[in-house]
Parts: sequence; structure tokens; C-alpha cells
Amino acid sequence: MFSPFPNRLLPGRPWPLGASWDGAGVNIAVFSAHATKVELCLFDERGERELARLALPEWTDEIWHGYLPGAGPGLVYGLRAHGPFDPAAGHRFNPAKLLIDPCARQLRGALRWHDALTGGERTPDGHDSAPFVPKAVVVADAPAPDDRPRTAWDRTVIYEAHVRGLTIRHPAVPEPLRGTIAALAHPAILDHLTGLGVTAIELMPVQAILHDRFLVERGLVNYWGYQTVCHFAPENRYLPASEDRAAFRTTVRALHAAGIEVILDIVLNHTGEGDHRGPTLSWRGLDNASYYRLDRADRARYVNDTGCGNTLDLSHPRVLHWALDCLRHWAICYGIDGFRFDLGATLARGRDGAFDPCAAFLSALRQDPFLSTLKLIVEPWDLGPGGYALGRFPPGLAEWNDRFRDCARRFWAGDANIRPDLAARLAGSADLFDRAGRRPWASVNFITAHDGFTLFDLTAYERKHNEANGEDNRDGRDANFSRNWGVEGEANDPAIDTRRRAIARALLTTLLAATGTPMLLAGDEVRRTQNGNNNAYCQDNETSWLDWDRACLPDAVALHRFTAWLIALRTTWAPLRPPLFPHGTDEPLPGLADIAWFDAEGQPMTPRAWQEPGHLIVLRRLARTDDGTVQATLLILNGGEEGSTVRLPHPPLPWRVLVDSTSEADPVAAAEVPSALRVPAHAALLLGAAIAAEG
Repeated sequence: MFSPFPNRLLPGRPWPLGASWDGAGVNIAVFSAHATKVELCLFDERGERELARLALPEWTDEIWHGYLPGAGPGLVYGLRAHGPFDPAAGHRFNPAKLLIDPCARQLRGALRWHDALTGGERTPDGHDSAPFVPKAVVVADAPAPDDRPRTAWDRTVIYEAHVRGLTIRHPAVPEPLRGTIAALAHPAILDHLTGLGVTAIELMPVQAILHDRFLVERGLVNYWGYQTVCHFAPENRYLPASEDRAAFRTTVRALHAAGIEVILDIVLNHTGEGDHRGPTLSWRGLDNASYYRLDRADRARYVNDTGCGNTLDLSHPRVLHWALDCLRHWAICYGIDGFRFDLGATLARGRDGAFDPCAAFLSALRQDPFLSTLKLIVEPWDLGPGGYALGRFPPGLAEWNDRFRDCARRFWAGDANIRPDLAARLAGSADLFDRAGRRPWASVNFITAHDGFTLFDLTAYERKHNEANGEDNRDGRDANFSRNWGVEGEANDPAIDTRRRAIARALLTTLLAATGTPMLLAGDEVRRTQNGNNNAYCQDNETSWLDWDRACLPDAVALHRFTAWLIALRTTWAPLRPPLFPHGTDEPLPGLADIAWFDAEGQPMTPRAWQEPGHLIVLRRLARTDDGTVQATLLILNGGEEGSTVRLPHPPLPWRVLVDSTSEADPVAAAEVPSALRVPAHAALLLGAAIAAEG
């Protein structure tokens, strides 16, 4: 066949990894320690016809490399790797399988499921997989302008969102943009975010997604996106036009201009290739024994600490190199402000598989002069041995605090025995994080996240309703600590709905008045529901999408205002965001500690009182402001079925009501409160007092 390309490559360089254009040609560099040959396969513009197959001529320090003169951006390519097919030794080379460059910056075409994608279990499968695999595309990258807001951690409020789910039903967003990254830059979305007052949007995975075969056969997709097929490339479905990567950069800049940081949820713990029965798409075919952690007793099988079939081996220097390059790519070329690491405990496992806070990935991340300055958040668990590691990560990283989630839910569902644990969470979870100079922001507090009930569903369902997922309702979390307050699902009874709205406001008050970094789930502020589905990972439909018509209903508008008010209070009131963990040893005013707990009589809580069942929490915090003023807040939570009279602690301060979760009225300047308050059942009150600096 005719080919416009030379019949051999020049030597090129072993760096940087991937395909890089220098203005005169394209250099290709691919890691494989065990391949005997790696070929560069060149395709037509549509990625449908293979035009040439050229062996990478050099192998330097385990990097195969070559240079194609005259080539440039737009070149469509794939890889084929030769070597032993010996699963018992961990090797699964099969040149019949076209492989995606693990460092590809853009993909063309979508994966189409076919048996040819399988490399073979005992013997290599000889069918060519090229017609069914996305092709890599060479791009010209340049650094994005550094216009990051650099919001201080103690002033950060995170909004977890799905690009498609947040925007696809918004009537003000032009239809071609809905569901894409460009929609986040539309004034309607920006106005919603800035009006709410959040400072960072944490996007669920936006890298190229693999839709599992079993989901496709059910007519579903991997909506959440935690099966990555190429970590450097954006998901094409989220781009407003084919391969419009520029839209991603433009959107990040628009969010920055609005004062909003962008944090990416990224999956570096596993890949979409699955277990030994899965497809050969990239890493498996390039160097299975290096990229993955293999079972020591049977190297034909994978360690599965992630529950997704495989586990990447970030203790390997070249795999670590790849992962850090990926983070730098998103941060430098797109201007990303930080990352949330899915199943972070996997990233902290050493070569022996044990959790290690000094594991290679964490150590490399912390010492990197650029990456270490970004916002770095881990999900501190996985499914492997000893995989629950909350509070065990090193300084410099924040952690999702599910203890906060569960304590808050249980308290407001009526659990009388959870007070001591919730008290620790409200104070920043110092028992977990106060070591090695870590700050209270290390605790990312949340009530809800993408995985689980929405805030509305938490008050409307006592059991999960995941039947639409096609797994007979076996999937998803069973222990939700939820309460429906009288009827399962939507309520026609106004009294039930009124109670639900009040509980939602109390939960939000608990979250935003707690020490730590608060995280909201997109749509909770406007009563978004998933109709009881607590594992909507495969529901790319109205189940998961934010219903903006519902968001315009009076009850939703009122909750949005309430949430915005709470967020604004965090900016105004220093005791809600202390720079250090409060332990009651500092006295901003003589005789008044920075943190103290009281009973209903206004007396300090005793160890014995903490051990008794109860539904009342009274927390006073004090802090000095920059101008010398001392601010005080008093948080009163009543999670019980009965109202309670609470005497305010001594000495009397000029308290005013800042938040009353029982009221849907807009907050107004309240008169000074009396020395005793009647706190209704299921109520959260936040009082504030300011004492002018002396002199």
C-alpha cells in the first residue's frame, strides 16, 4: 500500500514520554522494560486505515523511542508491542492488539466492544483490534496562563460536580454546550456558583472514559467516569466540538476569573483494562509486568485492591514517572488548581503492598516544587488489606473525612450515642489530623458526595433504590444513616416535607459551621434527588442530572439562599475557620478558651456527661481577627424529638442569632438574644458575638 511516510524512523530522544512535536517533526517515547520491539502505527486522518508501521529504532534506559521528521499536530497513531506472551510470568505482549499511548494528549474515535480487544488468557488472540480502539492524536501543547485564584485553604469551600450532570438540563445554556466543559463557563452556571459562594469546583473524572462492556450491553454507560482509558486526554463527550481541547482551557480561565479554583478527580489507582479477562488497550500490552501489581502466587492474576480488577504499581519508577507527568500536564497545560485522588490508599502502597505514608508516589508528590503547591486531596481508603487509612496520610494532603459524614447523618437521624464522636468532628477531627503540623483544613468534611444519597434523598429514603442499575439492588451502600420522616420517597404531606427541609438545613449548618474544609455535592443546595438511587454510577439520564426546573421552585430557591448565607458566614466569622486546631488552651479573652462545650444548663461538659446518651450539643468558639476584635460563635444542635431550653454559658456576650435552621425566612439582623433559648426539636442554631478590641 502507498504510504506518505518514510520506511524508518530517526533515533529521536527517550524523553519526554509520549508524542511531542518540536516544530520540525514528532518524537515518540514509550516505556517498556520487557518488550522486544515496539512499533509506531500511523493512520489516516479518521483513524480508520493503517498507513504505515514503523519500528521504534532505539531502546534507552527501558524507553523505546524514534523521531518522525516532517510530522506534526494532527498525526493519528497507535502502538504495537512485541514480546513474550507468558501470563504465568506476567507478560501479555500481543502485536495483534493496537495500543493507546499511555501519554496520548487526545484520542480520536470511541472504543467499540469486540472480542478482538481481548489479548487472550492462555494463548495470544490473533485478531487485529485496531478497528475497535481509539487512536492517539499528536497535539501542540503550551502552558496555560497562571491566573490561579490561590484561595487559602481555610477559606476554601468545595463544590463536587459532574460536568454533564450539572449543565445538561440548564435552559439558559445553549443546547450545543449543555453537558460539556464549555457550559461551566456560561454566565448562568458561573452566576449560580458565585451566588452560592463556593471557591472551588471539584470535577468528577474528565479524562477519557471506558464504558464497561457489561454496562453497554445493558444500554448503560460509565457515567461517573472512574474507568479511565487514557489519563492525559480529555473525555471527548465533554468537549463542545470534536477534540476542542481549547474549550477546556477557556473554561478553566473563566472559572478562575470568577474566583473559582478547579480541582480534578483523577484515577491513578487502576485502569479500565480490568482483570485478566479484560481488554488489552494500552498498559497491559506495553508492559503488563511493570505497570500492574501482580499476584505473587499467580502472576497471571492481578492484585485487586481497588475492586476494579487491577491495581497500578506506582512503586515502579517508570509508572511513577508516568503518573507525575500526567498531573503536571493537567496543571501546566490546562491551569488546574489541584487534584482529588480516587482510592488514595492504593497510591500509598509500597512494593510489599502495605500502606506506607512515605510510599513512592506520596513522597514524590510532596517533594515536587510545583505539584506540592497545588490543592491535593485523597480519598483515604481502598479495598485492600488495611485499606482504611483516614488520618494516616502525610502533611500537605487533605483527606475526605467519612467519619464526619456518618456522625452528622446519625446525629440528625436521632442517634443518641454519637454526640462525643460528632463533637470531635465539629472541632476539626484533631484526633485524626493534629500531628506533624497539619492544619484543620486537612479534614475535608462532607455530608454527601457523588457516591451515596443526595441531601434530599438522605431525608426522603431509608433504603436504597438502585433497581435501574440492573444489579437487583445489590449494589451501593446499605448503611446510609438516613431517615424518611414518615414516608419513603416524595411526600404529599406538607408536614413531612417541612420537617425534611428543616433537617436538610440543620445538616448544612452542621457542615458549614464545622472546623475543616467543607465540601458540598452539586445540587444539594436546590434539593436535587436521584429518587433513592445511592449508586447512580451508570445513570447518564434524569436520575443523575440536575433538574434546573426543580431548582427554580420556591423551596429550592430558599435552600439556595440559606446555603449561600452559611457560606458567607464562614468568611465573616473567624471562629468557624481557625488556622490551628483548637484545644481549649488559648484564651482570646481572659478566662474564655478558644473552644468549650456546655450542657443545657450552660455548664461545662464533664467526661461523665459525654458518655451519657443525648441529643444536644453546645459548642462555643472564640478567635481574634486581624483588627484585634474577638469574635465568638455558639453552635447549638438539638437532634432529638423534643425541644430543649438552653441557658447560654457564662459570661454573657452580646449574642445575635446568625442561623436558625427551623426558619425558612431570609436571615436578618437579629436582636440580642436572652440568657436562655428555647431550641426546638431537630434544630441547629448558630449565634455570633463580636467584642471590640481594647484601646
